[in-house]
Amino acid sequence: MMRHMRNVWRLAALVAAMATACAPIPDKATTASADKCTKDALGTLYPGIFTFGADQPVYPPWYMGDDPASGEGFEAALAYAIAAKMNYTRDDVRWVRVPFNAALAPGPKTFDANLSEFSITEQRKGAVDFSSPYFDVTQAVVTVKSSPAAGVKRVHQLKKLRLGVQVGTTSYTAATSVDGEVPVEVYNTNGDAKLALSNGEIDALVADLPTAFTVANELRDGLMVGQLPSASGDVEQFGVVLDKGSGLTRCVSWAVDSLRAEGALDRLEERWLTDAGKAPVLA
Repeated sequence: MMRHMRNVWRLAALVAAMATACAPIPDKATTASADKCTKDALGTLYPGIFTFGADQPVYPPWYMGDDPASGEGFEAALAYAIAAKMNYTRDDVRWVRVPFNAALAPGPKTFDANLSEFSITEQRKGAVDFSSPYFDVTQAVVTVKSSPAAGVKRVHQLKKLRLGVQVGTTSYTAATSVDGEVPVEVYNTNGDAKLALSNGEIDALVADLPTAFTVANELRDGLMVGQLPSASGDVEQFGVVLDKGSGLTRCVSWAVDSLRAEGALDRLEERWLTDAGKAPVLA
């Protein structure tokens, strides 16, 4: 990782915090309080146990070593912090692995809450609940030095290139917004897309910015191309996914909001997300 670029990410975190501060204030009917959000009061899948879901595999910097239970990585650490706010110890936390698309599908869940870089969208809200947002994110393009994408400076230069994304993600929406002449290739996981990039099957991969930096560092001759501008100007945000109408949603949102107010989210970003480096915004 590139520690000498910390200031860039700190500035980005400040901008993200300002954007989050402008987010709509939750309706009073959806708010919760500490006395109602305790292990003894919550109706989880298994009494006294909080079950978190995560994709398989999961990647840095969100999870380290494909092991959510370790608590290493931004989302892994956040999950345990959310649980602790509701009086669950590490021993009270259980993990299950759920494919990205399956976690967003309608119907009963095998988890109480899921953290897998899920962007909050109106369409997804029709099938699942989301907590308050815990991270503001942009989408970015990563490639290798031998690819024709290596010299890209502007969005229109991507139109003739072969882009790849993980299925079901907002990275797909961002990639298709380029309105390229070649269909976007879709892969089951970012790992599959990374392999396709290494093999020359695609020219570049689109992923959320922290993941894109990780991919660039893992690839031989990996290269960050830059961030894609938001088509609508809206801030894309990650939220915890819960079953539609879950009785836990208000308390998970309360936990996230409390962690933000205490500065805990900033500290997690500082630890796990500030070492990535510089990513220009493609014009």
